[in-house]
Amino acid sequence: MKRYTIALLTLGLAVLAIVPPAMAHHSFSAEFDSKQQVDLQGFVTKVEWTNPHVWFYINVTDPATGRTTNWGFEMGPPHGLQAGGWTRETMKLGDEVRVNGSRAKNGSNKVNARNVILVKTGKKMGAASSEGDAATQ
Repeated sequence: MKRYTIALLTLGLAVLAIVPPAMAHHSFSAEFDSKQQVDLQGFVTKVEWTNPHVWFYINVTDPATGRTTNWGFEMGPPHGLQAGGWTRETMKLGDEVRVNGSRAKNGSNKVNARNVILVKTGKKMGAASSEGDAATQ
């Protein structure tokens, strides 16, 4: 009986540990609009290799006005990116990248990245976007 109680208690604690991260995750369609496609190029200012999504930021300069704006790009989870060949060292501060993806519904400078091109090497990398999973989330 004591063994059964300990097993149930352990299972209960495991479920409690899993629930908050799962509840914090959002669906693609809740935040991003697949009809608002953007294609931006700039220099990496920050990379956050964290769960549930990897984020990176680039400075984009408008050729017409010369104004520079910082944009944030959501990619998939670290394990999804690693499966696609990414490492923490793939994209570094100062690297020039070209990114396409779907802009945030609220008009902010946030994008769900679909593909990233590393300008220096020309290498195109998938961003493990959640856009294809929008119907299931």
